[in-house]
Amino acid sequence: MVADDLRRNAPWADVCVVDDASTDDTTRVARELGLETLRLPVNLGIGGAVQTGYLAARRRDYDIAVQFDGDGQHDASSLDQLLDPIRAGQADMVIGSRFLGDGTFRSTSSRRLGIRYLSWIAHLRCGVSIADVTSGYRAAGRRSIELFSRYYPADYPEPEVVALASRAGLRVLEVPARMRERAHGASTITVGRSLYYLVKVSLALLLLPTRRDRRTPLESTR
Repeated sequence: MVADDLRRNAPWADVCVVDDASTDDTTRVARELGLETLRLPVNLGIGGAVQTGYLAARRRDYDIAVQFDGDGQHDASSLDQLLDPIRAGQADMVIGSRFLGDGTFRSTSSRRLGIRYLSWIAHLRCGVSIADVTSGYRAAGRRSIELFSRYYPADYPEPEVVALASRAGLRVLEVPARMRERAHGASTITVGRSLYYLVKVSLALLLLPTRRDRRTPLESTR
């Protein structure tokens, strides 16, 4: 499903599957579909897996890299909406939002409340206004690729990355994006981990430096 979606809507894209030491047949299936696969020898979690993708993008000197989930939620028909602001030089990172535009994506009231809270914290600490701060559907330009390949938060990274990019002086933009219900797999944010998630991410955002760093991402991470 995901491979077909990308081939149909983005036949020009280089698709690379990051297999975070999974215990299923991810690598075999991806290779049978003709997709390049980076198989990690040990499980690094979402942050390490995403950073692996950015490291590959940096080494290949890509202009843009896109995070695209393998569970069927992200709709490749929205790719141009994420890519256009970077192509036009208007943004360094673009987030695809479930809550902008027609806002038809369904989620629980508790999850929406949690996302609004984290968005408020991110705005309070770094002045960036992102409605869907936990969205993993993202496009990164060269400056973002450089920054994220050098450092990427390890645990529940999405809100932290927004703050990290903003503090590094990157231009972060949010656009509407089509999302689907998860086709397979399960969210790592269960009811029992929701409180931990909110506390951990809140602390990470609150402990950010109070001054925006105006240096380039490369200088900021040295």
